[in-house]
Amino acid sequence: MKLVVAISGASGAPYAKRLLDFLAAHGPAAGVSADLVFTQTGKQVWKQEIGAEPSYPFRVWKNQDFTAPFASGSALYDGMVVVPCSAGALARIAYGLSVDLVGRAADVMLKERRRLVLVLRETPISLVHARAMTQVIEAGAFVMPASPSFYSGPKTIDALVDTVVARVLDRLGLPNDLMKRWDGLASERWDTRAAAPAVSGPRAPPTPPLAPGQAHPPAPALAEPPEDEP
Repeated sequence: MKLVVAISGASGAPYAKRLLDFLAAHGPAAGVSADLVFTQTGKQVWKQEIGAEPSYPFRVWKNQDFTAPFASGSALYDGMVVVPCSAGALARIAYGLSVDLVGRAADVMLKERRRLVLVLRETPISLVHARAMTQVIEAGAFVMPASPSFYSGPKTIDALVDTVVARVLDRLGLPNDLMKRWDGLASERWDTRAAAPAVSGPRAPPTPPLAPGQAHPPAPALAEPPEDEP
């Protein structure tokens, strides 16, 4: 599997770092290779949130270098992740504005019907954002807001980040155990086949079936409520 990982200028560099760490550690054994591209603001945000620029065993491309192989559909890349994905990057991808390598690569994924995962990091969502999201989803992309989950009981920020990255890897079809999978709430489970609770005392005999033309017996009269005392 050949992947493109793009890092745009939204807060959320730890998500990108965790994904790259996983691909560097487990990708080769799974036959996965990756190419990396930063936007200019993506580099700035990474430096502010992580520190020094990363050093990974991936080919790194400049965002204006359209000679990258994944700028063409004939290179047969299998998928792409933009993580984090800014609202601006998502809008440009949604409307086919291939003004840089990130946009062009995403455009290639859509036209070639490859997997494109956009890890949106924006809040609140405006109508402009919502319409761009609709457009790109209809074109075939996965839009995954970077929304951590808590049911796995994460105790650290890293564990919280993993709840997002695990789902990104799922969309790419890469097995992982970065988080505990949902298996229901054991305390809420109950067996619907269990026997009904026992009733104390003797049971009343069953009512015999009515003969043809026989009327139902009258219902028992309700007790009169006590009169109010003067």
